[in-house]
Amino acid sequence: MKKLLYLKDSQLKELIERLFTSYRESFADAKKILDKYSIGIAHHKVLHLLSMYEGITITELLKKLKITKQSLNRVLKDLIKLETIIFKKDHQDTRVKHIFLNEKGKKIFEEIFIIQKQRIHNALLTSGSEQVLNFDNVLKKIINE
Repeated sequence: MKKLLYLKDSQLKELIERLFTSYRESFADAKKILDKYSIGIAHHKVLHLLSMYEGITITELLKKLKITKQSLNRVLKDLIKLETIIFKKDHQDTRVKHIFLNEKGKKIFEEIFIIQKQRIHNALLTSGSEQVLNFDNVLKKIINE
């Protein structure tokens, strides 16, 4: 463990490369399905968040994605055209819109999730519980959680 306290630049570069590679590989699986529906990674991120935070508002979604309203609007327009999402006005403030996946949106997300889940599930199953917890803790620190 002491070795980790003194990471050299070369070790950090290797770690960053592994992060790039793991991202590429885990999303390469999903890309096949995204291509089938003519959507991309940005659409996948929105579908993923809508599946996790049902009824999220546009403002909350913008905060989670850390993108501009213009970028989000482009993605939402594509998802509307694909007939995967619905909006519902807030009961107390009609200016606020909540976004939901409809049945088609849930189906597309599930297709993507199943293929990604296989890769991640296999990696976690072949790791010890302490490794999984440590990995999760490191990821949380990388994303400042």
